[in-house]
Amino acid sequence: MTESLFSAVFLAAVLATTGFKLWLAHRHGRHILAHRGQVPRAFAEQIPLSAHQKAADYTRARLRLGAVDLLVNAAWILALTLGGGLQWLYGQWTGLADAGSIVQGTAFLATLTLLGAVIELPATLYRTFVIEARFGFNKMTPALFVSDTLKSLALSALIGLPVIAAVLWLMSAMGTHWWWAVWLFWLVFNLLVLLIWPTFIAPLFNRFTPLEDERVRGRVDALLARCGFRSNGLFVMDGSRRSAHGNAYFTGFGKSKRIVFFDTLLNTLEPLEVEAVLAHELGHFKRRHVTKRLVLMATVMLALLWLLSALMHAPWFFAGLGVEAQSTAMALALFMIALPVFSFPFSPLMSAWSRKHEFEADSYASEQSDAGALISALVKLYRDNASTLTPDPLYSRIYDSHPPATIRIAHLQGKPL
Repeated sequence: MTESLFSAVFLAAVLATTGFKLWLAHRHGRHILAHRGQVPRAFAEQIPLSAHQKAADYTRARLRLGAVDLLVNAAWILALTLGGGLQWLYGQWTGLADAGSIVQGTAFLATLTLLGAVIELPATLYRTFVIEARFGFNKMTPALFVSDTLKSLALSALIGLPVIAAVLWLMSAMGTHWWWAVWLFWLVFNLLVLLIWPTFIAPLFNRFTPLEDERVRGRVDALLARCGFRSNGLFVMDGSRRSAHGNAYFTGFGKSKRIVFFDTLLNTLEPLEVEAVLAHELGHFKRRHVTKRLVLMATVMLALLWLLSALMHAPWFFAGLGVEAQSTAMALALFMIALPVFSFPFSPLMSAWSRKHEFEADSYASEQSDAGALISALVKLYRDNASTLTPDPLYSRIYDSHPPATIRIAHLQGKPL
């Protein structure tokens, strides 16, 4: 492939992907607006029209911000590549460190990551302090936002810089089959993060206290016993410090597994509903969804690293994306920028797979708990989190990791889909 042809293909892919995403967002917003005036029949008795309209307005506000974010991201990608931004940034570090060295490569990639975060900051601030606040979800104070940002930066530097340096060293020192070594390093690193996240990293941002509500704890303990699931504890997280949205999740693996409930979730749901929501999450574990996703991620990562190893020796890959420096760090930067552009067509497949897992987890929850309680819990979560009940079908198929509300409730009720 020639560099001019690859430049044209890349430019076309960026424009086509951005244009298609904008069209999808417009279609989604128009569909929601068309159904704003009436609550779907399946939810008419549980969700008032005012809550349904709030969800529609909230979703459309997020879509508008998302459209701006898409345009900014496309401009940023083109500025870095065809606009010469990466070449310029690489040149700045060339004068401060030996060309092609691990120090230069680490500094270059770290600076690129930091600049990306700065570009994203205005959208994050607007989303948090304007949209989330307007609809009554934001609990974050400016001081807490600054504190979280500084902690994230410090963690990124403490963990990220050594990781980048290690990857660059492996890519340079392990010969033509370096991708195997980097893949093994990636696996070990991710497992280590899963192990230390619950006890060392997450508590830096939130307070976790043992679940004390005896009504909830009794039901949860009985459910865990029925399902044969062992955890390292049941914890309540102070999610209300930052947001009014509710959630629950598993974290860690092996003996470090924890079950975490947001305090906002416990304040909303009845004990039987909490049990049903947890039964759904246990369904993901029992149906081995987490393991399947980890295996898929590992397989895809191995394939991508092999592809990168081939592209590193293709001059058209560098020149076609607007750079002259053919270094290991530059190849890694270009690959990370180009990959989302060309991988978007796989999004519908991943979304469909995820929705299949959600149906399976719902079925497991129905077997181990009360399906009616799960339905009532989901309805409350749709209402309180302002989740739209009327997504555009095409948009949902491409993006949504969970089935649309109407279809999901019908599945739980045993109705034909």
